Amino acid sequence: MNPFTLLAALSLVAAAALFLALVFFLVRIVSELEKIGGARKDVLGTPASFLSKIRLGVRAIEVQTGWLAPQVIQLNAGLTAIRDGLGAIDSNLDGVITNVSAQGGK
Repeated sequence: MNPFTLLAALSLVAAAALFLALVFFLVRIVSELEKIGGARKDVLGTPASFLSKIRLGVRAIEVQTGWLAPQVIQLNAGLTAIRDGLGAIDSNLDGVITNVSAQGGK
């Protein structure tokens, strides 16, 4: 038998084994996901899974908190202005402390 023919046959066997393993594990994954499904049925009569409920809940949270980003940006701008103002107060107090200390030493 030609070595190239043998390698081609081995490649076909390996590809078939890979395909069968893929099918086997995908079927197992689907069966596990079906176990997660809830007992309640939706409008069309198909079972509503807990995964779909979680997805809808996460989407609802995303929609309901979408307005937070602009508010947080505005809040950060205000807090930055406060920080800068407190820095100016700090430097003024340093000057006052230095002057008071200098007057006390006379």
